Amino acid sequence: MAADTALPVYTVLPFVAMLLSVAVCPLWMPHWWERNLNKFLVSAAWGLPVLILYLGRQPSALLGMGEEYVSFIVLLAGLYAISGGVLLRGDLEATPLVNTTFLALGSLLASFIGTTGASMLLIRPLLQTNRERARVTHTVIFFIFLVSNIGGMLTPLGDPPLFLGYLQGVPFAWTFRLWRPWLLMVATLLLVYFVWDSVHHAREPLAALRRDRVQIEPLRLLGGVNLLWLAGVVLAVAFLREPIREILIAALAAVSLWRTPREIRRASGFSAYPMVEVAVLFFGIFLTMIPALELLRTRGAELGVREPWQFFWATGVLSSFLDNAPTYLTFLALAQGLGVADEVVGVTHALLAGISVGAVAMGANTYIGNAPNFMVRSIAEQAGVKMPSFFGYMAYSGGILIPLFVAVTFLFF
Repeated sequence: MAADTALPVYTVLPFVAMLLSVAVCPLWMPHWWERNLNKFLVSAAWGLPVLILYLGRQPSALLGMGEEYVSFIVLLAGLYAISGGVLLRGDLEATPLVNTTFLALGSLLASFIGTTGASMLLIRPLLQTNRERARVTHTVIFFIFLVSNIGGMLTPLGDPPLFLGYLQGVPFAWTFRLWRPWLLMVATLLLVYFVWDSVHHAREPLAALRRDRVQIEPLRLLGGVNLLWLAGVVLAVAFLREPIREILIAALAAVSLWRTPREIRRASGFSAYPMVEVAVLFFGIFLTMIPALELLRTRGAELGVREPWQFFWATGVLSSFLDNAPTYLTFLALAQGLGVADEVVGVTHALLAGISVGAVAMGANTYIGNAPNFMVRSIAEQAGVKMPSFFGYMAYSGGILIPLFVAVTFLFF
């Protein structure tokens, strides 16, 4: 098959099946899906037809996507390994101001150590601080909104979609252009949370408030040297190119694993399972999305999505139910297929902003929109917090986030 022969539409079916598997299997067969080997079998099954197709059609496309996959996994694994060596311990008084400060700090850190890194660093001390309180569910939900998603909008390190954009040629500093929608969403959610938590705090049992004031333990940072390794990852991504960038990130992660005492990682709940899960799932996603990206680049203009606000909502809605990283690449390819002004990676700044903000922010709409969402929910439930169901969580996100996204649409897109 010639490389320039138009692909039939049905070649995107493995990609659709892969994304549906990621969305549906955790709900329909959660125990079977827990094993990473089963996830790999699903990835391999859906990826095999695409592998066979492109070995005969365009092997260079497989090679290019393979290089992007390796860079993507090396960055995520590096951030996960290093941040897992930092442990913040303590128990402060769980006032609305203290909780809001936790969320604000996490929203800022998320852009520089990743939403996964910031979530894993802060969720346990936040839960420890609130362990005497009876009403904690809303705090975890806002944590997912801010720290696990929206906060990671300012650099390619913040959220996987933005790093994939960086690998596609988006300049490292370009994402700082998103500071206005980031600031609006973060400030609004922090204000709403502060008022909400103040109401709940006033309704707490007096005995719980007394215990909270008495059981105080100053915050302590263990494994602080890993912050230097995190800074090294930031500098590597900003100033180096592959393969030197990936080699340095892997070396920094190896040093962190070697030098961090096991007691710290054990206390932080660090394990290889989440990273292996990401690696095997994205193996299938990266492979199966090759035909979808090719079709969107060649026929994307036929879909009628052309304006920044349309890209914001289309990218965002799909990012709510499918993983936001491949969704970002899909709509970036669609924008590149429009043939509009080439300002950055073949699209306008406005279109790229719509895609970026939609992918990062609307990953907060459901538990499956972004990888840290489920991780935070699991840790909270292990700590005894009663978290809402899949659709119960969507009731929160629909009532709080959707009006905010409508405001973002009118103000910025």
